[in-house]
Amino acid sequence: MNPLRQFLRLVLINRVLVRHGLDEIILATHLLRPIRYAMYLAPWNWIRRNHGSRGQRIREALEDLGPIFIKFGQMLSTRRDLLPPDIAEELVLLQDKVPPFPGAQAIETIEKSLGKPIGELFADFSETPLASASIAQVHAATLKDGTSVVVKVLRPDVDRWIKHDLGILFTIARLAKRYWSEGKRLRPVEVVDEYRKTLMDELDLMREAANATQLKRNFADSELLYVPEIYWDYTRKAVLVMERIDGIPIGDMDALKAAGVNFRVLSERGVEIFFSQVFRDNFFHADMHPGNIFIDASDPQKPVYNVVDFGIMGSLSPTDKRYLAENFMAFFERDYLRVAQLHVDSGWVPKHTRLGEFEASIRTDCEPIFEKPLKEISFGHLLLRLFQTARRFEMVVQPQLVLLQKTLLNIEGLGRQLYDDLDLWVTAKPFLENWMKDQVGARAFIRQLKKELPSWGETLPQIPLLVHQVLQQANEGKLQLRLHDDDIEQIQRKLDEATSRRNQALMGSGLVVTAAVVFGTASLPIWWPAGMAAAGVGLYLKSLESGHD
Repeated sequence: MNPLRQFLRLVLINRVLVRHGLDEIILATHLLRPIRYAMYLAPWNWIRRNHGSRGQRIREALEDLGPIFIKFGQMLSTRRDLLPPDIAEELVLLQDKVPPFPGAQAIETIEKSLGKPIGELFADFSETPLASASIAQVHAATLKDGTSVVVKVLRPDVDRWIKHDLGILFTIARLAKRYWSEGKRLRPVEVVDEYRKTLMDELDLMREAANATQLKRNFADSELLYVPEIYWDYTRKAVLVMERIDGIPIGDMDALKAAGVNFRVLSERGVEIFFSQVFRDNFFHADMHPGNIFIDASDPQKPVYNVVDFGIMGSLSPTDKRYLAENFMAFFERDYLRVAQLHVDSGWVPKHTRLGEFEASIRTDCEPIFEKPLKEISFGHLLLRLFQTARRFEMVVQPQLVLLQKTLLNIEGLGRQLYDDLDLWVTAKPFLENWMKDQVGARAFIRQLKKELPSWGETLPQIPLLVHQVLQQANEGKLQLRLHDDDIEQIQRKLDEATSRRNQALMGSGLVVTAAVVFGTASLPIWWPAGMAAAGVGLYLKSLESGHD
């Protein structure tokens, strides 16, 4: 990135912060803290206006800084371990309202990517976009065979602007890591890097198309979730064409009520979809906000989720997934010691953490929640309390869990909006219990056995012959133990250490005996103690000699 442009962008950021009354953020860094008094001398602070709460001011500043900072603020709103509650709540209100770019530019991108005029590709193409966001916008179209589709087109030069603003975010993150007292624990550079990966993935619409295809395969026989068809012949890195789906936007409560949708079933199906994606498939839609979900209410008692926008997908390592499931189960059973131990075992908190103190803190924060009816318990609130507790015990931020936390909070908020009595825990617990049994029970053993059978089929026929050869060599006295040079050296080193310790013990014993004799025979002739001392030294020398034999 051009250093001059980076400097100018930083100047612009500081101007925006000052305009929104956030100059204290600039002067709060360790680097500038000694001159904080300058804030009170600044002319614009002589008559300070009421800019609103700090959360509101930060939200408005991010909106002024543009789409990339807006999306970053949206991501941070899910990180309750990073932000005070008032700021996190305000960042939830960030809206990615980006003016559309001209339809003629969209057509130019399509024709350049697919190598044909727009008239040869589509029977009809609407230049007015259906929706516009920071990365791309969507147009309605019709294929030559009459199929109704939507065409997603990347914004012109979006990759250049993203890389430019990411460079600024990395600069800020490095400064925070260096000068902020919480920088090491909260790992700002890693958080920005995780955000970078997400954005880079969104810039490749071929990847999004592949994500949609994988998710559709995972739910091929499901009545819960429908994923639109991808038309690969019309899809490139900057253009994606997929089936246009109909449905009621999940945020349109009046339309859902008019259709007679069973809200309890709808909310419970949303929970089941989430846990199926995370624990069954380890591949989950990480942008499940209301704008991306439409409901097929053709059967109001069995509503189906139709989802779009597959640019942000998440997955967990087998270890993280296992620890996460065990954490949920431990919470269900109020086994706080187990929760504390899992956090240490997973590396989420340092190994030197005192389990007793950690367990007591978790119990103190969580017991008041459990005193409420289960339907009033919030996963999101529980996660927040846990983050606040773990923060006191130096919990290290886990960037790989960012998307999962965001998705869980979205799903829970959406579920409670649809059905106030949603009991997320009761819905999730049977699923987690079955998954745990599948991972560690007899089914897991059988599954692993089936997985290993092909390789066993190759080696099992050879085992009887190998056993026979070993036994025959042993019977004939030909069985030899072969050690590598490293093994021999290690054994010799251990023997030398043992011999040295034995010699030191013998020497100590000989000198003690000699000293006792010397002091116990003071009345004997002078040559007698000297002779006993010589005998003690001789005993020690003999031990050294035997140690080298």
